[in-house]
Amino acid sequence: MFRRILLVFLPILALAQAPAAKKPPTVQEAQQFIERANDRLLELMIDFSLADWTRATNITDDTERMAAKLNDRLMSANAQMAKEAARFNGLKLPAETARQMKLLKLSLTAAPPADKKSSAELARLLAEMEGIYGKGKYCPEDGKPCQDLGDLSRIIARSRNPKELEAAWKGWHAISKPIREHYVRFVQLSNQGAKELGFEDTGAMWRSKYDMSPEAYAKEVDRLWEQVKPLYMSLHTYVRWKLREKYGDAVVPAKGPIPAHLLGNMWAQEWGALYPELAPKNADPGYDLTKILNARKVDAKQMVRYGEQFFSSLGFDPLPPTFWTRSQFLKPRDREVVCHASAWDIDFSEDIRIKMCIEINDEDFTTVHHELGHNYYQREYKNLPFLYRDSANDGFHEAIGDTVALSVTPEYLVKIGLLDKAPPQDKDIGLLLKRALDKVAFLPFGLLVDKWRWQVFSGAVPPAKYNEAWWSLRKQYQGVAPPVARTEEDFDPGAKYHVPGNTPYSRYFLAAILQFQMHRGLSQIAVCTDALHRCSIYENKAAGAKLKQMLAMGASKPWPEALAVVTNGQKQMDATAIVDYFAPLKKWLDEQNQGKPTGWE
Repeated sequence: MFRRILLVFLPILALAQAPAAKKPPTVQEAQQFIERANDRLLELMIDFSLADWTRATNITDDTERMAAKLNDRLMSANAQMAKEAARFNGLKLPAETARQMKLLKLSLTAAPPADKKSSAELARLLAEMEGIYGKGKYCPEDGKPCQDLGDLSRIIARSRNPKELEAAWKGWHAISKPIREHYVRFVQLSNQGAKELGFEDTGAMWRSKYDMSPEAYAKEVDRLWEQVKPLYMSLHTYVRWKLREKYGDAVVPAKGPIPAHLLGNMWAQEWGALYPELAPKNADPGYDLTKILNARKVDAKQMVRYGEQFFSSLGFDPLPPTFWTRSQFLKPRDREVVCHASAWDIDFSEDIRIKMCIEINDEDFTTVHHELGHNYYQREYKNLPFLYRDSANDGFHEAIGDTVALSVTPEYLVKIGLLDKAPPQDKDIGLLLKRALDKVAFLPFGLLVDKWRWQVFSGAVPPAKYNEAWWSLRKQYQGVAPPVARTEEDFDPGAKYHVPGNTPYSRYFLAAILQFQMHRGLSQIAVCTDALHRCSIYENKAAGAKLKQMLAMGASKPWPEALAVVTNGQKQMDATAIVDYFAPLKKWLDEQNQGKPTGWE
């Protein structure tokens, strides 16, 4: 989320209208207003979470309507309260009250217009877009059985037949065509609501959530991208010439972008499925985690137990019994569900769950750790006021689980009994390449999804150029191209869950940066003297205590203060940690790439 991705945040919503004040507002009134807001937010969000869980785990017209109805109620109430909060502008407030007031104003991902009819339409569009995506299937014309995203993704990951890959890619991207019309209207309504709250557009509202101005945030992500771009370019160069060796000049150009269907992932956002073809000689680490898990007959629940065990080793309490009875671990056979992995906080206290369709492989082993990171974060901040029950910034929520997953090293696998002995360090290039094919390959995609949406929301990209702009950005940042000609009848952005699901995406780019920065900091706290990519904080209580301290802060402090807790005082996001982590690989890639063209036309 995602790859694994992820925690799906529909708007953090809610609230009831306070009585209109005729006199100038006071500090006491502001504090009372925030207290009411926290109480009402919690009440309405629990109602919506229950309905949305039901919808996501049983997609029907009825469950979609119910979720849309409660979503509309939440969005409308939250928007109304956010507008009322403006009444206290200019009033000198205590720091705690002022921060919660700010978070309230920025708590929406889709601000509903004041007009009730428009607000209801916005909620309906959100439910319908996600429903179209969740029920999407490709039905071949030759009468073969229809295939859902899971089926098509397996083809993309495993097939090496360009024609079969192209058919799977085209089949899935066709499901998003009906979403296009909905999305055009969604942008109009969402922008209307954002402007009523005082923002230029929805994109500006999203970029205001990072304890800096929207303009500063856009520059910040560009700065981080420039730090990692050389590493990505080295990886892209290597992958392209290796694919040319396999498929030939007619399929993979020497200097152009790589065709998206060849990269092992439906959105070409992660390339780990290609590792067998790309692995360096003599780099086999001597084990295959997927084969080990299946040989041990590990089931879906046991996969989750491994993740729980990791957090327990750091000093965290076990997951509550309801987690095990209420989560969705497997895809049901009797109903449609959203299989996209996500973590849920139903009552914003102890009723935490994950929703996955777990497969027994190394990727889902890591995904489980990622999703549990959300759940443990949610439980650590449960005692804060509701407006603080969130991560320091949304990149933090995505980073925590992956920070832990970086500790899934060979040494860790030995400690938990899945591996007899760790491979020697001369096998590290293979291990680093396999990880880079997911982590480094993801970076430009993590950035460009919201760059596209920011332009769409601002009007810089009109509906008539949605698809053209999408592929322009994918070429600019990723160096990938569609396998077949695309037109504006297509809506390829909608084939990625987070667009119809209205989930901001730059959080995943931040998470990809922050996880390495946090891993470096926690490894230093654990006094790890190995190379950064060999460090694991498993069983280290000192690192666990610092992680626990940061999680318990929730959103109560600006994110630089939270970051400093686990990075020995560092308060700026810094991509040098990912560069340090992959430094041996970068050196090796540049040696292999000598004489090969870099970049794309």
